[in-house]
Amino acid sequence: MIGLIYNQPIEPGLANWESSADVMAQVDAIEQSLIDLGRPVTRIPVSRNLKRFLQDIEAADIQAAFNLCESLDDDPFFIAHPAAVLELLGIPFTGAPSAALQTTTNKQITKLFLRGAGLPTPASFLYDGTPVADPSQLRFPVIIKPRDQDASIGIDQDSIIDTAAALPDALTSFFQTYGPLLVEEYIDGREFNVSLLGYPAPEVMPVAEIDFSSMPQHLHHIVGYRAKWEPDSVEYRQTKRVFPPLEHTLTARLQDLSRRCFQLFGLRDYGRVDLRMGSDGSLYVLEINANPCLSPDAGFPAAVGRAGLDYTAMVAKMTTFLGDRMV
Repeated sequence: MIGLIYNQPIEPGLANWESSADVMAQVDAIEQSLIDLGRPVTRIPVSRNLKRFLQDIEAADIQAAFNLCESLDDDPFFIAHPAAVLELLGIPFTGAPSAALQTTTNKQITKLFLRGAGLPTPASFLYDGTPVADPSQLRFPVIIKPRDQDASIGIDQDSIIDTAAALPDALTSFFQTYGPLLVEEYIDGREFNVSLLGYPAPEVMPVAEIDFSSMPQHLHHIVGYRAKWEPDSVEYRQTKRVFPPLEHTLTARLQDLSRRCFQLFGLRDYGRVDLRMGSDGSLYVLEINANPCLSPDAGFPAAVGRAGLDYTAMVAKMTTFLGDRMV
């Protein structure tokens, strides 16, 4: 029996409910694929009620798990905790181990890892609510990102600040809503998503690029919350995922950087690395996505599909990772 472990989404209408609800699309799709593959499966929702979680696991008598948890009670700080419980129970599960999930959810820690390994990433600093000594240490414009959020929560057009003079008020406003913030130099250039599948040596899927060519000129070229989750917004309609032919050398650079990130952060089975290219052709790592979204219309399944695997074949491949882990 395989358990589908997932966080309970929040009620529709609450703040950021669209991204929270997406986990059920993943549950539905993976459950159907496992059924099609003849694998017994059961759903196990998880919240901060640990006693209930343990009771449900014991009652279901699962031998392995698909871990789809993105938060607990909509708090991404707890993304790694269900994985840690599975590790303590000795139940093999898909995707990144708890340490990788915890590390990559914190944007500041991710930055420190990248810099420590000598991997390129935009200059940044952490804002924790205390006065910023010298914001001019960065080149403007900059982009403000909540340190502990994912799914682009807290990131949209007003996240980009053009001048040092405008930064203090913006920091105060964002901090009141999201807490600690990462302030990062904004790289206004091409954006690439590189998906990787496998373990310990992952296979790099075809590289996706975000096509901003039809974005209105007054909007910054970013994939913020509206671009991901609000179908009626201009940002959603005008940010398109494409798989363009790329120069061999550029593809090789993107693949090399992404593999190094996969290894550095201890990702497992699947992951996605987001990068940008500066005006001088330099590449910068923006985000490490351990356990990226597996909704049928998401970027990771799209890249896998581009490589020739349909959704069910992708799930079948992940079950082979589980099988290897159960030996």
